[in-house]
Amino acid sequence: MLIGCPKEIKPQEYRVGLTPDAVQEAVAHGHQVLVETGAGTGAGFTDDDYTSAGAQIAGSADDVFASADMIVKVKEPQAAERKMLRDGQILFTYLHLAPDPDQTRDLMASGATCIAYETVTDDRGGLPLLAPMSEVAGRLAPQVGAWTLQKANGGRGVLLGGVPGVGPARVVVIGGGVVGTHAARIAAGMGADVTVLDRSLPRLRYLDDTFGGQFKTSYASKANTIALAREADMIIGAVLIPGAAAPKLISRAQLAELKPGAVLVDVAIDQGGCFETSRATTHQDPIYEVDGIMHYCVANMPGAVARTSTIALGNATMPFVLALADKGWRQACTDDPHLLAGLNVHAGQLTYHAVGAALGIDVLSPKLALKA
Repeated sequence: MLIGCPKEIKPQEYRVGLTPDAVQEAVAHGHQVLVETGAGTGAGFTDDDYTSAGAQIAGSADDVFASADMIVKVKEPQAAERKMLRDGQILFTYLHLAPDPDQTRDLMASGATCIAYETVTDDRGGLPLLAPMSEVAGRLAPQVGAWTLQKANGGRGVLLGGVPGVGPARVVVIGGGVVGTHAARIAAGMGADVTVLDRSLPRLRYLDDTFGGQFKTSYASKANTIALAREADMIIGAVLIPGAAAPKLISRAQLAELKPGAVLVDVAIDQGGCFETSRATTHQDPIYEVDGIMHYCVANMPGAVARTSTIALGNATMPFVLALADKGWRQACTDDPHLLAGLNVHAGQLTYHAVGAALGIDVLSPKLALKA
């Protein structure tokens, strides 16, 4: 198979879909790899690194999309990229379709087979291709939130860890999954007073047993959530419903109940955001204010630490890239139901139920898509 890796064109996206190590593995399996010139620069990989690993270098994204049997990316294809997809081509990347009807329609119109990193599963009920970026985003959230809390940036002027004689910032993390756990660990490590909210009692028990000395836990009822939010200096939204639009946890009306200059960090923004007033921002212009509350809603947070993120993502995606290339998408998904769970679009039809429910589009069962 000819595997193509274009340069990411989403604003301030510095990650790349394939590392030189992944290229070397693919070539060892008998495949060809075509990498757009400069694709790895933002993550610290040169064209020479890729050619040394066995890749060919393409002069443009047009060349990559025109030649490759499978496109491997990081972020969802932008409008210009979607026009280059073709019938029968495989696209393997993050998609986040539920809040993005335009992308969904374009992918369906392309005729391509589109497999989303964020809905591939594992035998423990996890999301192995989302987890590494969730870990990165979770660890970044307190860091960027602490910066936003600075008075010069519009925040309350509160130091996350406080100092002797002055108490630390209060941080509420809504969601105790991968993002929330890593966010809580880092915020607590920075000296903040941290509470994690979740609706799963088994998860709360796990967090309390494992991290009980580092941060507190509480049940995420609506009343409890807003009560803790009123006292918070920073609220980190870390709620995920796989493949579906994120639930809205704090309404615009409730912003008036928060402390002036409090910070909302919305890590769920790729899935539409978990605060009513959230809208996607970029690393170039990451924050904005609504009713005196600061919002940090960068849609590709891990892109800020592109080298760490690229290597972590590459470690996770490599076995799936090789399976798709070695077997073709149909046999690979037949052999691995967890990879089949990543199938979102095939031959003009939507194949992921949560996206169909969010967008009001009829869905073809992925098992039927295998036979189509």
